Amino acid sequence: MKNILTILAFTVLTNFAFGQNEKATYKAVADSFELNYNRDNFDAIYSGFSPEMKNALPIDQTRKFLAGLKQQAGKITKREFIKYEQTYASYKTNFERALFAINISIDNNLKINGLFVKPFKESNSSKIDSNKTKLILPFKDEWTVIWGGDTKELNYHVENEAQKNAFDIVITNERGTSFKTDGKTNEDYYAFGKELFTPCDGEVVLVVDGVKDNIPGILNPIYVPGNTVIIKTANNEYLFFAHFKQHSIVVKQGQKIEQGQLLGLCGNSGNSSEPHLHFHIQDREDMTSATGIKCYFEKIVVNGQPKTNYSPIKGDKIKNDK
Repeated sequence: MKNILTILAFTVLTNFAFGQNEKATYKAVADSFELNYNRDNFDAIYSGFSPEMKNALPIDQTRKFLAGLKQQAGKITKREFIKYEQTYASYKTNFERALFAINISIDNNLKINGLFVKPFKESNSSKIDSNKTKLILPFKDEWTVIWGGDTKELNYHVENEAQKNAFDIVITNERGTSFKTDGKTNEDYYAFGKELFTPCDGEVVLVVDGVKDNIPGILNPIYVPGNTVIIKTANNEYLFFAHFKQHSIVVKQGQKIEQGQLLGLCGNSGNSSEPHLHFHIQDREDMTSATGIKCYFEKIVVNGQPKTNYSPIKGDKIKNDK
């Protein structure tokens, strides 16, 4: 089926995530899609699109795509919910002559605002590239994820092999801003000088602590991570913390540390436009040759709701579940 193209028709990403049980709303929409697809009722599928989706995939293109898929793959014979991927419900879908993953996203009006069809790949684990070590969040109180997730829209880090699962995290007020007045000084930012802690037991394998903090808005591209701590876990995972405040790091290279132990203070050093925490996990110490590992936190509160084994995304407000 080489000439069936993977198609991302349109999606409006929202800042929430689901557990891994199929929601009744998604099931109803997916059932309707399957029924109308098998009956060649492509106009009915189009009528279930959101306005934005209709603009992105007009009726003629919708008919052409679905008819081409039907001609080559045949009818849908079986559909199994697998998991949620951001706003998409992903279904392992058996056709008469092919096996695909159909991903469907819906908006608040139960209209399809995302449709993605691609070859289905079996996985030995739903988190094959995720951390094995149980982690807590490395800070107290509630912080806000400004970059995080699996797509470029959610996380600009995805194009970097080592940092592809990284988070940038700040503290925001009730208006959603990260500073108190005009944001012209580091001290005006809520995150600046806040304590950062180790998410698990481990060994400190790298400390950099002499890089000056930037004036907000002026980046330092010479040493991109700024003041840095890298922690090696018992599972040979490397936890990478960047942009500490200058001379605030209190751990030493070679030191054994325990979960919850103070590392240093949040700063604005390196290639950083404002005080924030950059955190990611990689498979080796050297970032130039490392591959990123997706990070899940064991028990946290996300937007006021408790979550277990959760990987935050852009817009999430997160804190430890005590």
